[in-house]
Amino acid sequence: MRDFRSLEIWNQGHSLTLDIYQVTEKFFPRVELYGLTSQIRRASASIPTNIAEGCGRRTQAEFNQFLQIAIGSSSEVEYQLQLARDLNYIDDACFETLSSKVVMIRKMMTTFIAHSPNPKVPKARPHTSK
Repeated sequence: MRDFRSLEIWNQGHSLTLDIYQVTEKFFPRVELYGLTSQIRRASASIPTNIAEGCGRRTQAEFNQFLQIAIGSSSEVEYQLQLARDLNYIDDACFETLSSKVVMIRKMMTTFIAHSPNPKVPKARPHTSK
């Protein structure tokens, strides 16, 4: 078990989530509260949430699985930012700033997985019939 707060990928994910909450509060219309606002907030929060949950698991393989889920959530956020820009909820500068942050976090997680020690896979036992 590791402390998720000590991981830079978690800190960046948490920072992104705070940014998303601020942007949606400031720029998204109230009519989107239960639509895009809710979706992008949940997807962004899913990134550091899955990193934290993975830290509580016993094996590197389990941790990597949660990082993969967080990577998927980052793709959701990236699309939802694109949608927000296309709907004119955010301007190009805001989109570029947040989208760049999402891409950087996804690259960090991918690199983290690639450089993690290979988990030991249990060897299959031969089937014996009685």
